[in-house]
Amino acid sequence: MNEPGVLLTARAMVLHDLAARGFDDAVMVSLLEDAVAGRQWWLDQWPDGAEHIAGLVAQDVQDRLVDSGVRWPRCTACDDLHDHELRIEPELGPDPQWVCERAGISVAPLGHLT
Repeated sequence: MNEPGVLLTARAMVLHDLAARGFDDAVMVSLLEDAVAGRQWWLDQWPDGAEHIAGLVAQDVQDRLVDSGVRWPRCTACDDLHDHELRIEPELGPDPQWVCERAGISVAPLGHLT
């Protein structure tokens, strides 16, 4: 896939997951756009890393939200009643998944949260 296609695909996957959890307002979409733009340089430097871009964009968005005191996406898949978020695994790799680290379960592939 060409460079713009990789970035657009990553954007679409993360936007889907933001929307699935009610985080698709203008502020969140702007934050996503910034994360995608920030990964452009990374992709220019390492074109062979294209398969990692979607997971990295998701982590970038998640990190920026955590920095502002927002946990996204919250885990709704396990029995742990303590508020916690899902994490992307692998941290750097193809086929990123949202995982509940507390329960040790894969919840959904990136771009497929419900």
